[in-house]
Amino acid sequence: MPEAPILGASSKKVKLDEQAFAAPFKSALVHQSVRAEQAARRRGTAATKTRGQVSGGGAKPWRQKGTGRARAGSNRSPIWTGGGVVFGPKPRSYTFKVNRKEQRAALRSGLSLHAERGSIAVLDAAAFATPKTKQALRLLEDWGPPAQIRPTLVVLTAEESNAALSFRNLTRVAVLTHESVGVADLLGAAALLISQPALDALTARAAGSATAEEPKAAKVAKAEEPAKAAKPAKAEETAKTEEPAKPAKAAEPAEVAEPVKAEAKIAKPAEVEEPPPAEEPAAAEEVKA
Repeated sequence: MPEAPILGASSKKVKLDEQAFAAPFKSALVHQSVRAEQAARRRGTAATKTRGQVSGGGAKPWRQKGTGRARAGSNRSPIWTGGGVVFGPKPRSYTFKVNRKEQRAALRSGLSLHAERGSIAVLDAAAFATPKTKQALRLLEDWGPPAQIRPTLVVLTAEESNAALSFRNLTRVAVLTHESVGVADLLGAAALLISQPALDALTARAAGSATAEEPKAAKVAKAEEPAKAAKPAKAEETAKTEEPAKPAKAAEPAEVAEPVKAEAKIAKPAEVEEPPPAEEPAAAEEVKA
């Protein structure tokens, strides 16, 4: 397991996470991440004017024929001095996407490189009660070659302001928070000095597991609370929906009674058998008599 010494303590060492500090170096992912970080730092404000944007050039410099010179229609042509620029740069963004897993793998490669070389140490930021540049310089000199010989990256948290103020005035020493540390910063530094809280945060960021589990646990906790309250509501809703459904089913036989009416209608032609036509001859015979 890789280890890092604690500056200010003679024999104390900190064990580093194997997943973040013992990973293989993946040069392709490191190159891609460094390119993406450096491209994102570009402002992208370079701009040139085309011949249509340059002022002037409204009148033809000279007539078309008879002067012996080459024909010209505008003194703002790209081939003229002071003319427009062809295919010049325009303001744009140079950023491009790198997948999150690739960024983490590149970050693990940078951290593992420092752990393999033994160029990483842990700093006790609590020892800086007030900003002291001499104290910071003494720590670096006791650790190894001075910072003037090898560039050093100091990684701290936002709360460790006294230590940050102590190191920032030293030449060839860069002070960053653990959120803003990139792969290019790790590779550009010959030595890495990091505080214990920043080490824990950077390890979790490189591993990607601890940071991912915390929001997941929070989401599950939030999802469980309304779920428990929603269960009785669902039971009440189902009970309410089932109660009116029963009389609706009981009302269905009323619709079945319609064929009975149809039979009654069919029976009407059988009842409409008029016997009077059969009795009319009898009545006529009585009249004759």
